[in-house]
Amino acid sequence: MKKYYLILILLNGFIGAYSQDQQATKTKEVAFQAGEQITYKLKYGFFSAAEAMIKVENTPQKFNGHAALHINASAKTIGTFNLLFKTRNEYHSYIDPVTLLPYYYAENRQESKYRHSDKVTFDREKNVITADKGKFPFTGNVFDFLSCYYFARNIDVSHLQIGEKLELRYFLEDGIHSLTITYLGKEQVKCGLGTFNCLKFNPTIIPGRIFRKNSMLYLWITDDKNRIPIKAHVELVVGSLVMDLSQASGLKYPLNPVKK
Repeated sequence: MKKYYLILILLNGFIGAYSQDQQATKTKEVAFQAGEQITYKLKYGFFSAAEAMIKVENTPQKFNGHAALHINASAKTIGTFNLLFKTRNEYHSYIDPVTLLPYYYAENRQESKYRHSDKVTFDREKNVITADKGKFPFTGNVFDFLSCYYFARNIDVSHLQIGEKLELRYFLEDGIHSLTITYLGKEQVKCGLGTFNCLKFNPTIIPGRIFRKNSMLYLWITDDKNRIPIKAHVELVVGSLVMDLSQASGLKYPLNPVKK
Protein backbone atom coordinates (compact mmCIF):
# COMPACT_ATOMS: atom_id res chain seq x y z
CA MET A 1 0.00 0.00 0.00
CA LYS A 2 2.25 2.77 -1.24
CA LYS A 3 -0.32 5.53 -0.80
CA TYR A 4 -1.39 5.05 2.82
CA TYR A 5 -2.37 8.50 4.01
CA LEU A 6 -3.64 9.96 7.26
CA ILE A 7 -7.40 9.75 6.78
CA LEU A 8 -7.16 6.12 5.77
CA ILE A 9 -4.78 5.38 8.64
CA LEU A 10 -7.19 6.78 11.23
CA LEU A 11 -10.21 5.08 9.70
CA ASN A 12 -8.34 1.78 9.76
CA GLY A 13 -7.25 2.48 13.30
CA PHE A 14 -10.86 2.92 14.35
CA ILE A 15 -11.70 -0.38 12.77
CA GLY A 16 -9.09 -2.30 14.66
CA ALA A 17 -9.88 -1.11 18.11
CA TYR A 18 -11.16 -4.43 19.36
CA SER A 19 -11.18 -7.10 16.65
CA GLN A 20 -9.76 -10.50 17.62
CA ASP A 21 -9.25 -12.38 14.37
CA GLN A 22 -10.79 -15.87 14.49
CA GLN A 23 -11.11 -15.91 18.29
CA ALA A 24 -13.53 -13.00 18.36
CA THR A 25 -16.95 -13.71 19.82
CA LYS A 26 -19.82 -11.66 18.42
CA THR A 27 -22.49 -10.42 20.79
CA LYS A 28 -26.05 -11.66 20.28
CA GLU A 29 -27.48 -8.23 19.48
CA VAL A 30 -26.10 -6.18 16.58
CA ALA A 31 -24.89 -2.79 17.80
CA PHE A 32 -26.06 -0.78 14.78
CA GLN A 33 -28.95 -0.47 12.34
CA ALA A 34 -29.79 0.92 8.93
CA GLY A 35 -30.10 4.69 9.14
CA GLU A 36 -27.07 5.20 11.38
CA GLN A 37 -24.83 8.09 10.31
CA ILE A 38 -21.61 9.16 12.07
CA THR A 39 -19.42 12.16 11.22
CA TYR A 40 -15.86 12.96 12.32
CA LYS A 41 -13.72 16.08 12.14
CA LEU A 42 -9.93 15.87 11.77
CA LYS A 43 -7.69 18.61 13.15
CA TYR A 44 -3.99 19.25 12.68
CA GLY A 45 -3.08 21.32 15.69
CA PHE A 46 -5.60 24.17 15.77
CA PHE A 47 -6.49 23.80 12.08
CA SER A 48 -9.43 21.83 10.66
CA ALA A 49 -7.95 19.39 8.16
CA ALA A 50 -10.66 17.00 7.00
CA GLU A 51 -13.98 15.35 7.73
CA ALA A 52 -15.21 11.78 7.37
CA MET A 53 -18.72 10.33 7.36
CA ILE A 54 -19.87 6.72 7.69
CA LYS A 55 -23.48 5.60 7.22
CA VAL A 56 -25.44 2.35 7.09
CA GLU A 57 -28.25 1.85 4.58
CA ASN A 58 -30.67 -0.83 3.48
CA THR A 59 -30.12 -1.88 -0.12
CA PRO A 60 -32.23 -3.85 -2.63
CA GLN A 61 -29.02 -5.42 -3.95
CA LYS A 62 -28.59 -9.11 -3.13
CA PHE A 63 -25.58 -11.42 -3.25
CA ASN A 64 -26.28 -15.03 -4.23
CA GLY A 65 -29.87 -14.39 -3.21
CA HIS A 66 -28.90 -13.05 0.22
CA ALA A 67 -29.92 -9.66 1.60
CA ALA A 68 -27.22 -7.13 2.46
CA LEU A 69 -26.57 -3.91 4.33
CA HIS A 70 -24.68 -1.14 2.53
CA ILE A 71 -21.97 0.72 4.47
CA ASN A 72 -20.80 3.94 2.81
CA ALA A 73 -17.85 6.00 4.05
CA SER A 74 -16.44 9.21 2.61
CA ALA A 75 -13.46 11.33 3.61
CA LYS A 76 -12.36 14.72 2.32
CA THR A 77 -9.95 17.48 3.20
CA ILE A 78 -11.36 20.93 3.94
CA GLY A 79 -10.17 24.53 4.02
CA THR A 80 -6.46 25.19 3.52
CA PHE A 81 -5.71 21.48 3.37
CA ASN A 82 -7.49 21.32 0.01
CA LEU A 83 -4.63 23.44 -1.33
CA LEU A 84 -1.93 21.37 0.37
CA PHE A 85 -3.23 17.85 -0.20
CA LYS A 86 -6.74 17.63 -1.64
CA THR A 87 -8.42 14.32 -0.77
CA ARG A 88 -11.76 12.95 -1.95
CA ASN A 89 -12.21 9.29 -0.95
CA GLU A 90 -15.28 7.02 -1.18
CA TYR A 91 -15.60 3.51 0.28
CA HIS A 92 -18.49 1.01 -0.02
CA SER A 93 -19.01 -2.33 1.71
CA TYR A 94 -21.94 -4.74 1.38
CA ILE A 95 -22.26 -7.08 4.35
CA ASP A 96 -24.42 -9.94 5.57
CA PRO A 97 -26.79 -8.38 8.17
CA VAL A 98 -26.51 -11.46 10.41
CA THR A 99 -22.87 -12.62 10.22
CA LEU A 100 -21.62 -9.08 9.35
CA LEU A 101 -19.11 -10.63 6.93
CA PRO A 102 -18.55 -8.76 3.64
CA TYR A 103 -19.82 -9.83 0.22
CA TYR A 104 -18.34 -6.96 -1.78
CA TYR A 105 -16.16 -3.88 -1.28
CA ALA A 106 -15.28 -0.95 -3.53
CA GLU A 107 -13.20 2.18 -3.10
CA ASN A 108 -12.36 5.28 -5.12
CA ARG A 109 -9.49 7.35 -3.70
CA GLN A 110 -8.30 10.72 -4.97
CA GLU A 111 -5.38 11.98 -2.90
CA SER A 112 -3.62 14.97 -4.48
CA LYS A 113 -2.38 13.62 -7.85
CA TYR A 114 -2.75 10.01 -6.77
CA ARG A 115 -5.76 8.03 -8.01
CA HIS A 116 -6.77 4.53 -6.97
CA SER A 117 -9.91 2.42 -7.30
CA ASP A 118 -10.62 -1.18 -6.45
CA LYS A 119 -13.48 -3.68 -6.56
CA VAL A 120 -13.27 -6.65 -4.21
CA THR A 121 -15.44 -9.78 -4.04
CA PHE A 122 -15.31 -12.23 -1.11
CA ASP A 123 -16.06 -15.82 -2.13
CA ARG A 124 -16.45 -17.72 1.15
CA GLU A 125 -17.25 -21.03 -0.49
CA LYS A 126 -13.92 -21.08 -2.32
CA ASN A 127 -12.07 -18.92 0.26
CA VAL A 128 -10.84 -16.57 -2.44
CA ILE A 129 -10.83 -12.78 -2.58
CA THR A 130 -10.99 -11.36 -6.12
CA ALA A 131 -9.74 -7.78 -6.53
CA ASP A 132 -8.46 -5.62 -9.37
CA LYS A 133 -4.90 -6.79 -8.64
CA GLY A 134 -5.73 -10.50 -8.73
CA LYS A 135 -6.97 -13.35 -6.59
CA PHE A 136 -6.00 -13.85 -2.95
CA PRO A 137 -6.71 -17.07 -1.01
CA PHE A 138 -7.69 -16.71 2.63
CA THR A 139 -8.86 -18.65 5.68
CA GLY A 140 -10.95 -17.58 8.65
CA ASN A 141 -12.52 -14.16 9.03
CA VAL A 142 -11.05 -11.60 6.65
CA PHE A 143 -12.81 -8.28 6.12
CA ASP A 144 -12.52 -5.11 4.15
CA PHE A 145 -11.78 -2.24 6.52
CA LEU A 146 -15.38 -0.98 6.67
CA SER A 147 -16.98 -4.35 7.42
CA CYS A 148 -14.21 -5.05 9.92
CA TYR A 149 -15.09 -1.89 11.83
CA TYR A 150 -18.76 -2.81 12.02
CA PHE A 151 -18.01 -6.40 12.98
CA ALA A 152 -15.64 -5.13 15.68
CA ARG A 153 -18.40 -3.10 17.28
CA ASN A 154 -20.14 -6.37 18.08
CA ILE A 155 -17.20 -8.13 19.74
CA ASP A 156 -17.59 -9.17 23.37
CA VAL A 157 -14.81 -7.20 25.09
CA SER A 158 -15.89 -7.80 28.68
CA HIS A 159 -12.95 -10.18 29.29
CA LEU A 160 -10.17 -7.84 28.11
CA GLN A 161 -7.29 -7.17 30.48
CA ILE A 162 -5.07 -4.09 30.40
CA GLY A 163 -2.05 -4.77 28.20
CA GLU A 164 -3.74 -7.55 26.24
CA LYS A 165 -2.91 -7.51 22.54
CA LEU A 166 -5.46 -8.22 19.82
CA GLU A 167 -5.13 -8.72 16.07
CA LEU A 168 -7.35 -8.19 13.04
CA ARG A 169 -7.04 -9.14 9.38
CA TYR A 170 -8.48 -7.16 6.51
CA PHE A 171 -7.98 -6.92 2.75
CA LEU A 172 -6.93 -3.62 1.24
CA GLU A 173 -5.52 -2.83 -2.22
CA ASP A 174 -2.82 -5.48 -2.61
CA GLY A 175 -3.38 -8.21 -0.06
CA ILE A 176 -4.39 -9.26 3.42
CA HIS A 177 -2.93 -7.13 6.19
CA SER A 178 -2.74 -7.45 9.97
CA LEU A 179 -2.92 -4.85 12.71
CA THR A 180 -2.02 -5.39 16.36
CA ILE A 181 -3.87 -3.43 19.04
CA THR A 182 -3.17 -3.11 22.77
CA TYR A 183 -5.97 -2.52 25.29
CA LEU A 184 -5.05 0.30 27.70
CA GLY A 185 -8.07 0.43 30.02
CA LYS A 186 -10.96 2.81 30.59
CA GLU A 187 -11.07 6.62 30.52
CA GLN A 188 -13.54 9.46 30.33
CA VAL A 189 -12.97 11.41 27.11
CA LYS A 190 -14.49 14.59 25.71
CA CYS A 191 -15.52 14.95 22.06
CA GLY A 192 -17.78 17.26 20.08
CA LEU A 193 -20.90 15.57 21.48
CA GLY A 194 -19.92 15.56 25.15
CA THR A 195 -17.89 13.50 27.60
CA PHE A 196 -18.16 9.69 27.49
CA ASN A 197 -16.98 6.64 29.38
CA CYS A 198 -14.61 4.95 26.93
CA LEU A 199 -12.35 1.99 26.25
CA LYS A 200 -8.84 3.06 25.23
CA PHE A 201 -6.65 1.26 22.68
CA ASN A 202 -3.23 1.64 21.06
CA PRO A 203 -2.93 0.21 17.50
CA THR A 204 0.57 -0.22 16.12
CA ILE A 205 1.71 2.10 13.32
CA ILE A 206 4.68 1.81 10.96
CA PRO A 207 7.29 4.61 11.16
CA GLY A 208 7.76 6.55 7.92
CA ARG A 209 7.75 10.00 6.40
CA ILE A 210 4.87 11.23 8.56
CA PHE A 211 5.46 9.19 11.75
CA ARG A 212 8.34 9.25 14.21
CA LYS A 213 9.92 5.97 15.32
CA ASN A 214 8.08 6.22 18.65
CA SER A 215 4.84 7.80 17.35
CA MET A 216 1.72 6.58 19.15
CA LEU A 217 -1.88 6.23 17.98
CA TYR A 218 -4.57 6.27 20.67
CA LEU A 219 -8.26 5.44 20.18
CA TRP A 220 -11.26 5.86 22.47
CA ILE A 221 -14.48 3.87 21.92
CA THR A 222 -17.71 4.36 23.88
CA ASP A 223 -18.09 1.83 26.69
CA ASP A 224 -21.76 1.18 25.91
CA LYS A 225 -23.90 -0.83 23.49
CA ASN A 226 -23.09 1.49 20.56
CA ARG A 227 -19.31 0.90 20.70
CA ILE A 228 -18.56 3.85 18.44
CA PRO A 229 -15.14 5.55 18.25
CA ILE A 230 -15.35 9.11 19.57
CA LYS A 231 -11.72 10.25 19.36
CA ALA A 232 -8.31 9.34 17.95
CA HIS A 233 -4.93 11.01 18.46
CA VAL A 234 -1.82 10.22 16.41
CA GLU A 235 1.64 11.78 16.72
CA LEU A 236 3.37 12.89 13.50
CA VAL A 237 6.94 13.85 12.65
CA VAL A 238 5.73 17.44 13.11
CA GLY A 239 2.70 17.99 15.35
CA SER A 240 -0.25 15.65 15.76
CA LEU A 241 -3.62 14.83 14.21
CA VAL A 242 -6.89 14.43 16.16
CA MET A 243 -10.07 12.78 14.88
CA ASP A 244 -13.18 13.78 16.84
CA LEU A 245 -16.81 12.63 16.72
CA SER A 246 -18.93 15.62 15.66
CA GLN A 247 -22.34 14.16 14.74
CA ALA A 248 -24.23 10.91 15.28
CA SER A 249 -27.79 10.09 14.22
CA GLY A 250 -29.93 7.00 13.68
CA LEU A 251 -28.10 5.07 16.41
CA LYS A 252 -29.68 1.86 17.64
CA TYR A 253 -29.05 2.88 21.24
CA PRO A 254 -29.02 6.40 22.70
CA LEU A 255 -25.69 8.04 23.39
CA ASN A 256 -25.10 8.51 27.10
CA PRO A 257 -22.67 11.34 27.78
CA VAL A 258 -21.44 11.70 31.33
CA LYS A 259 -23.54 14.20 33.28
CA LYS A 260 -21.49 16.86 35.02
